[in-house]
Amino acid sequence: MEIESHGEYLEQKFSDSDFEDETVKHTLFERCEFINCNLTGSRFADCRFVECTFFKCNLSLISIPNSRFSACEFNGSKLVGIDWTKGYWPRFDFYSQLSFKSCILSGSNFFALKLHETHFDDCRLHDIDFRNTELNKSMMTDCDLTNSLFMQTNLTSVDFTGTHSFTIDIRQNTLKGAKFSRFEALELLYGLDIQLVD
Repeated sequence: MEIESHGEYLEQKFSDSDFEDETVKHTLFERCEFINCNLTGSRFADCRFVECTFFKCNLSLISIPNSRFSACEFNGSKLVGIDWTKGYWPRFDFYSQLSFKSCILSGSNFFALKLHETHFDDCRLHDIDFRNTELNKSMMTDCDLTNSLFMQTNLTSVDFTGTHSFTIDIRQNTLKGAKFSRFEALELLYGLDIQLVD
């Protein structure tokens, strides 16, 4: 099945399709399923994805100028190098409720976005820009946060259980009510110029 611009796709299933480097404009996807699709390098401009699911898809390097994602789920998918800040994020819509499970999102940019209650579970989150991001009440469980950036990030009540390899300065971020596994919580002390003795 091809995707055409200026269209509406309701409860459509796209399976084993190759949309690499395609450009789609002004299109609505509502309650659609993308299964094992290749969307690498595609450009979705002024599109809306509402309650869509992506299963084992490759969305690496997609471009999303002024596109909106609401209540979408990504499972077992690759989403490397995406600049999420280019999408449309309504100022008063604090709950886009994105969910990523067993995904690779390395090299992506979430700078200053409001991502309250976002779920990241068992994800590779290397080299991600979370600076100035609102992640209140989000879940970031069993993730690898190697080289990801946190600065002036609101991490209030975030669940980091099982997550590792993070560098989060407790003086530069808001961590009230955040939950960490006991051993990984020691990483929060490394930036305080203190000595840990066994």
